[in-house]
Amino acid sequence: MEETRVAILAVVVEDRDKVPELNKLLTEFGEYIIGRMGLPYDKKNISLISIALDGPADVINSLSGKVGSIEGITAKAIYSKV
Repeated sequence: MEETRVAILAVVVEDRDKVPELNKLLTEFGEYIIGRMGLPYDKKNISLISIALDGPADVINSLSGKVGSIEGITAKAIYSKV
């Protein structure tokens, strides 16, 4: 069995029209998602999303890169030491 890592993917959505593209990616990687929380921040017209993950580091990196490559969305993965 491949070793997995626990991580949080922090996502800032500045272009809400890109959310369907983001959700499609999250569905593709759904087996690695522990849970997610999204907060709309209307004052700045953005959304903040945290996604808890447990998966191989290369899978988490792939998701982070794909999400971050969507114009109007920024993503950063933070790994636990576990």
